[in-house]
Amino acid sequence: VDADIYGHSVPAMLGVADSRPTQVEDLIMPVPTASGVSVISIGMLKPRRDQVVAWRGPMLDRALVQMLADVYWGDLDVLLLDLPPGTGDVAISLGQHLPGAEVVVVTTPQEAAAEVAERAGTMASMMHQRVVGVVENMSYLPCPHCTAEGKDHKLEIFGAGGGERVAETLSQRFGYDVPLLGRVPLDVSLREGGDAGKPIVESDPTSASASALTAIADRLDGRTRGLAGLQLGLTPTSKF
Repeated sequence: VDADIYGHSVPAMLGVADSRPTQVEDLIMPVPTASGVSVISIGMLKPRRDQVVAWRGPMLDRALVQMLADVYWGDLDVLLLDLPPGTGDVAISLGQHLPGAEVVVVTTPQEAAAEVAERAGTMASMMHQRVVGVVENMSYLPCPHCTAEGKDHKLEIFGAGGGERVAETLSQRFGYDVPLLGRVPLDVSLREGGDAGKPIVESDPTSASASALTAIADRLDGRTRGLAGLQLGLTPTSKF
């Protein structure tokens, strides 16, 4: 679910930016991708791709509920929601409608971003959601010259330690372990894959960023909690 209503970039990153979902009776079928992942986004429901979404609180809440309840998801292994940054309306709505959801906090290394990520994690806890880990994005740039020579030299362009600080702060604040799940490096092929709609884990699976993302997914997948046989607890509301 691309729940970043204003910044809906997930369809383009998965190669389905120009696709439209199909309506079957009162439900919407999510759009399948070449990766085997199905996706729904407000970007798929606009008349034009360049149309701007200018909604306030109640409309944002309604859009989130419809993407959860009016879409036929079938039997789920996992349902991922890409939320907008910060502690705004969508984060609050998610806590109200899916109080049992778990949250992965994403930050970058610098202090300013870490503080925002800590607030987002705290908001999730206030909404009775469990923070299951922290991901540090844009952690470092592998030095291309050193890599060519077989050396491991990392250029920490945005500083260092932001992910660790967020994980430690949230662990202390909540009273349970919030691990740092992984650090994703800056990678040209990662950016190129996103622009081309080809996920890096498929287009260049041996790259440093793909390895980091795969390791993060493995850590999350290794947990015992799953969605098999569970209901989202939402009732279809209306047609799109």
